[in-house]
Amino acid sequence: MKKLIIINGPNLNLLGKREPEIYGSLTFEDFFNSLKEKYSQKNLSLEYFQSNIEGEIIDKLHEVGFTYDGVILNAGAYTHTSIGIGDAIKGIETPVVEVHISNTFGREAFRHQSYISPNAKGVILGFGLQSYELALESFL
Repeated sequence: MKKLIIINGPNLNLLGKREPEIYGSLTFEDFFNSLKEKYSQKNLSLEYFQSNIEGEIIDKLHEVGFTYDGVILNAGAYTHTSIGIGDAIKGIETPVVEVHISNTFGREAFRHQSYISPNAKGVILGFGLQSYELALESFL
């Protein structure tokens, strides 16, 4: 059985409430439950972790980074600021796909820089919540 985890960073716990014109009106929990249901017939274990705290995200990457088959990571604003998360990805064996709901290149200039991308297996952005499903498919 493949073990995958979705890790979300800061403010993604506000999906469904925060800037719905950018992020949509569906909560991540509702989306995640529908994703688990859709892939229930696959030989797949799918988990979810969210934190607004950089160190907790790094700790989770260390925890799963040598035993899971894949990480789908939306580090939120930490994408553009956290050398520590970038280094954590570089230090683990589990491949990481960087995901963003919005097209970060169509937004503010500071969002064009990623400390995740150089160490990621791939990057998917701009497809709304479907970005997570596209990342999941890349591991199947």
